[in-house]
Amino acid sequence: MNVQAGARLPAAERRAAILNAALIVFAERSYAGATTAQIARQAGVSEPILYRHFASKRNLYVACLDEAWQRIRTRIEAEIEVRGAAEGWRAVGPATLREMKVVVPNLWMQAITEAGEDAEIRRYVRGHMREVHDYLAGVLRRVQAEGGIHPDRDPEAEAWIFVAGSLLVSIADRLGGPLRPADFDAIKRERLRWLCGDQ
Repeated sequence: MNVQAGARLPAAERRAAILNAALIVFAERSYAGATTAQIARQAGVSEPILYRHFASKRNLYVACLDEAWQRIRTRIEAEIEVRGAAEGWRAVGPATLREMKVVVPNLWMQAITEAGEDAEIRRYVRGHMREVHDYLAGVLRRVQAEGGIHPDRDPEAEAWIFVAGSLLVSIADRLGGPLRPADFDAIKRERLRWLCGDQ
């Protein structure tokens, strides 16, 4: 939703509006295809205002990646808080992420494309994906400690499989297939069967 042009917002709210607009524009286009003019227009601000908050398109992109990941972490932690680790971690899957309009996998895919040409993005995304992995491995260890995952499963390896699955979601989104919602349901079912012994 666009901010009304000319509306006076506190700096933190203006920054949040720009981030939300950038998430929309990057998701619809790509890092290379999006312009700061498009993002500013979506946010209802001028480009100079955008640049007061973010020094470059790259800085804005990195902030979007951080913001999208923080939204996912917040959702996971909220579900674990309510249901406990053994059940709460199951609540966040491809359907939930789409419902949240969280675009971390799409941003990763774009960044991987850019990484060949941009050493800064390559360095940042490499560290970011490691952070995501380490967080997920920690969640899986908590789930395992509560008996929610088979004790022989390796949380470190399984966390990388979750990262890979996220990239698969992005591939399907970008191509409009080849995977369908039923395919993702089947993948999730099989992963849970392997991890937890679900039938």
